[in-house]
Amino acid sequence: MREITYSEAIREAMSQEMRKDQDVFIMGEDIGVYGGAFGLTNGMIEEFGPERVRITPISEAAISGCAVGAAMTGMRPILEIQFSDFIMIAMDNIVNQAAKNRYMFGGKAKVPVVVRLPGGSGAGFAAQHSQSLEAWMTHIPGLKVVQPSNAYDAKGLMKAAIKDDNPVLFYEHKMLYPVKGEVPEEDYEIPLGKADIKKSGTDISIVATGIMVNRAMEAAAELENEGINVEVIDPRTLVPLDTETILESVKKTSRVLVVYEAVKRGGYGAEIASMIAESDAFDYLDAPIRRLGGAAAPIPYNPELEKAAVPQVNDIIKECQKLMNK
Repeated sequence: MREITYSEAIREAMSQEMRKDQDVFIMGEDIGVYGGAFGLTNGMIEEFGPERVRITPISEAAISGCAVGAAMTGMRPILEIQFSDFIMIAMDNIVNQAAKNRYMFGGKAKVPVVVRLPGGSGAGFAAQHSQSLEAWMTHIPGLKVVQPSNAYDAKGLMKAAIKDDNPVLFYEHKMLYPVKGEVPEEDYEIPLGKADIKKSGTDISIVATGIMVNRAMEAAAELENEGINVEVIDPRTLVPLDTETILESVKKTSRVLVVYEAVKRGGYGAEIASMIAESDAFDYLDAPIRRLGGAAAPIPYNPELEKAAVPQVNDIIKECQKLMNK
């Protein structure tokens, strides 16, 4: 099977859906000839024209309002926010309008908008352009939150997000954009709310999100040399969350580590840990649930400090060793 990058997979998903449905369009800052801050829309304005690849002013408040309004009147906009950190400027439109309008209109209104959010650290963009704020969004009823970890999932989840009649926040990790993976050319979707077992194991369940899935896989390969067999679960969507797959894994392994890039305090991993603790899987545990998250500090510009601020492969290995009392 052919291999393409994470960014190419997202662009292919958007382009294929735009060819099929004239109501689908993309909007955002510098997404035309420039191709967007990370090049994800390269070539799209040449194919679809400026009416469907709409270059917007630098105002997240304005463009989010336009996207929500367009969605409510029958269009299916894909809104690119250049950096996920800037979503806070658009919070009223996303949290008070997009998330609530379908409920407030008794189900008669639909808000099929996808908000693309490049996030995460590792690129040296410092404190205001490197955050992982997805936990904020999972707190809001009415929003769906997606966080793919590889190119195959990114394409399938993007297609499902575009077709969903609810607002979907699509978190893309900036450091995954150049990473290649096997992706079919043909049409396929991955349903929102279905986790994936990236690696089967028997000793520890690692539930990881975003780029931490890749680091968990690296850690699992190294732990095999120590005789520790790790299972890696990728939720893929945070809301809705596939609790069944996670709980079945925990029951099998009896130990669990939740890994996420965001600040540990109040991060989404705490929700996963609480869900496990409140379920019947708790009775299967042979060790306390462990969480591994980012430091309670702004993301530094210095590359070594930036690495130290979020979990790395060695940190995951050490946490697994603690779980196994090694």
